[in-house]
Amino acid sequence: MNKKKLAGYTIVAAAFTMLGAIAAVKQDSAAQASPAANLYAMSLNDLSGKPQPLAQWKGKPLLVNFWASWCGPCVQEMPELSALAAKDGGKRFNVIGIGIDSPSNLVQFTQKTKVAYPLYVGGMGGTDLARGLGNANGGLPFTVLIGADGQVRKTYLGKLKFDQLKADLAKL
Repeated sequence: MNKKKLAGYTIVAAAFTMLGAIAAVKQDSAAQASPAANLYAMSLNDLSGKPQPLAQWKGKPLLVNFWASWCGPCVQEMPELSALAAKDGGKRFNVIGIGIDSPSNLVQFTQKTKVAYPLYVGGMGGTDLARGLGNANGGLPFTVLIGADGQVRKTYLGKLKFDQLKADLAKL
């Protein structure tokens, strides 16, 4: 092979390497731009066992509450969270709950406590989903406010402070 051909191949290879690196960076920044994309790509079972695509919640602000029936602060905040969801009725935002618990425990809980928003079974895999949305410690309750554009606007670890939550919802 002569030196001209070798130089040509080297230039072409370098160009493709550079284009590949640019594409990888763009792909990585797109994934980082929307942590909620993983949430919307999932389907979770509702409490009757029927798979529900979470993409149905796209396009409007969404409040996602990760909870468990064995979590005291989770149980304490649910009546007020349920009242907030019922009062708005999905006009300005939606509320969903993802239970980090067994389906039977979640069903038993809702037989005693009425909840005015959809609940889904996240099981132990729900912990990974919460981590992907910003819950580095895996603690509960954990609530995520996602804007209509699919961007995480705010996260709340621990029992909700409803005055702050209402103020954050008003900003959307």
